[in-house]
Amino acid sequence: MSAAGATGGVFQEARARELHRQLFTEAGQNVYVVLDGASVPELLERLAQDGPEYVCLYRGELEPDLAACAPYLVQLRREAPFTEWVIQQGWGKHWGIFAASPADLKTMRKHFRTFLVVKDPEGKQLYFRYYDPRVLRVYLPTCNAEETAHVFGPVSRFLLEDEAPATLLRFWPEPGPPRQETVKLTQT
Repeated sequence: MSAAGATGGVFQEARARELHRQLFTEAGQNVYVVLDGASVPELLERLAQDGPEYVCLYRGELEPDLAACAPYLVQLRREAPFTEWVIQQGWGKHWGIFAASPADLKTMRKHFRTFLVVKDPEGKQLYFRYYDPRVLRVYLPTCNAEETAHVFGPVSRFLLEDEAPATLLRFWPEPGPPRQETVKLTQT
């Protein structure tokens, strides 16, 4: 392996460790990830293999093609193969968004389902792909107090990747727009 390859691996390992620490920093909080099946290769196979607690955000029995690209809510465990896989393989690839909450999986599913479909100014229903970090990081800073309360609901904080994978964005609710913090995951 070249020196540059070895340095890149060390850089990625340090980033993964810091991301893990940032996700599991608060006591009393469950950590969830909403994953976009359309962006995550072989997500259903990995869920079956690793066995985390998860649920599809779409209702009912889905055709295989739709099930493969649907959004899934997964409760992450601090030391679990699925958690490590998501952190190491998915960060920087817009696989999904992370959320911390004291709420259980059922409550979180109910909450996250409330804004899967939104209406445009003409009243047309549209799918809102908020679970894509490229969407949520642009949307959250535009929220007013009412929208912030609705989007956060039982969520204490959202954590998502910035355009640069070495940067984590953390949002938490406040009156008006949510508060945003930028966290460097590695030292350059």
